[in-house]
Amino acid sequence: MHEDDEEHIHLEGEDSPAVYVGERIQLRSAGIDIGSSTSHLIFSDLVLARQGRYLSSRYQVTHREVRFRSRVCLTPYASPARIDVAGVARFIDEAYRDARMAREEIDTGAVIITGEAALKENAAPILQVFAAEAGRFVCATAGPRLESLLAAHGSGAAALSRDPAHPLVLNVDIGGGTTKFAVCRHGQVEETAAIHVGARLLAWSRDRVLTRVEAAGQALARSTDVRLGPGQTIQDSALDAIAARMADLIVQVVRGRPLPKGGGTPWITDPLRTPGPFPHIVFSGGVAEYIYGYETAEFGDLGAQLGRAVLARCRDLVVLEPRERISATCIGASQYTVQVSGNTIFLSEPGVLPVRNIPVAAVGGLAAASCDHVMSAVRRALARLDLEDGRDRFALAIHWLHGPEFAGLRELCAGIVAALPETVRARRPLYLVIDADVAGLVGHTLHDELGVSGPLVCIDQVALREFDYVDIGALMTDQHVVPVVVKSLVFH
Repeated sequence: MHEDDEEHIHLEGEDSPAVYVGERIQLRSAGIDIGSSTSHLIFSDLVLARQGRYLSSRYQVTHREVRFRSRVCLTPYASPARIDVAGVARFIDEAYRDARMAREEIDTGAVIITGEAALKENAAPILQVFAAEAGRFVCATAGPRLESLLAAHGSGAAALSRDPAHPLVLNVDIGGGTTKFAVCRHGQVEETAAIHVGARLLAWSRDRVLTRVEAAGQALARSTDVRLGPGQTIQDSALDAIAARMADLIVQVVRGRPLPKGGGTPWITDPLRTPGPFPHIVFSGGVAEYIYGYETAEFGDLGAQLGRAVLARCRDLVVLEPRERISATCIGASQYTVQVSGNTIFLSEPGVLPVRNIPVAAVGGLAAASCDHVMSAVRRALARLDLEDGRDRFALAIHWLHGPEFAGLRELCAGIVAALPETVRARRPLYLVIDADVAGLVGHTLHDELGVSGPLVCIDQVALREFDYVDIGALMTDQHVVPVVVKSLVFH
């Protein structure tokens, strides 16, 4: 820290750019959603105030104002299975021009890549579009579970479930390729799931000639005795029949009825375990624009037909109004929530720091200090965010209530190793952030007793939660602490 007018830290040493922090921060944020069907961008102005007097206290968003919403564009494709990266870049440039903003005016942001755009062959080149903003922008490739979480918070369904009048809310996000479900109770998302049902599994030209037929679209069409193929002219009656079949599947989940079993089942995750029917529903995603009556135009896909079919089947249900519909996953990010680690950190290889934009997997609910319990909790935390052991980088944020006794910490460490065999085997960096003052003990146990030989970063006395991303700075040798910048995805 420095003795000048503003508090600031350096993530990479004294010669690196400073991150300034004060009691109140104003940021301009960009939220960019690149999906399999549509893409859009929102610029927001954020005001954050620190909720305490000390550097370790969190900032809260006290005001958010949407400054600009881009047009919603159909995501450009270079081939049936590959996003046109140059086309995405042109759309982003157009949005900046229309908003009359320069890139350097944006302090922070989130790029959420979903659906077909999140496939490995597409995600890497798309992220290169934002390479210059890599230090400021959170970039997430969202699988169906993470997309369900984002949609439930972005639509406001999770917040609506805090109301005692409707403590259980099901968010139904109907997009181009999938429909995502999120069970929200008392402000929390308890469970997510997804089926392969969406409005753009079929697409056609103005003269009703099919230009896109996804495999899931073919399967749904066959279940209605409709045979489809690219170049075929499709009739309204066939479209209505396929939309009706899709709507039946969606509403069966809403009503708590099991979907048909067999090879044609549309589940792409495990089915919902929470028993229905669900008393209160929120719809989000592109099809929600039709369900709530905000859109009537057709865009060469099943959006209009599917919206009408779903609405007709839900007239006896309580359907709540969302805060966002098609833009439910298009959000901002707050930056400069700055914390400093405790002084019992463990770094097996200090040179692995600094790191930026590490997604946080929040490991909570450790009611018992047992290896099996920890292993299951870690795996659940990763699965909620579509993170995979041995493939993705992440920080485990561990809420530890069981004290510094060695036996309990040994079980914690054994559970982490059991949950992450590929990360340990491949000697990938392992980042642990613990809210209790036990990082040194945990680090030594993992490294010295359990043979974790890859880079190991254990820090404590830092509070993290789901939807956080962290920058962990280089070791401040005089104080033996590391600075941590937390970037939190911002909903309303």
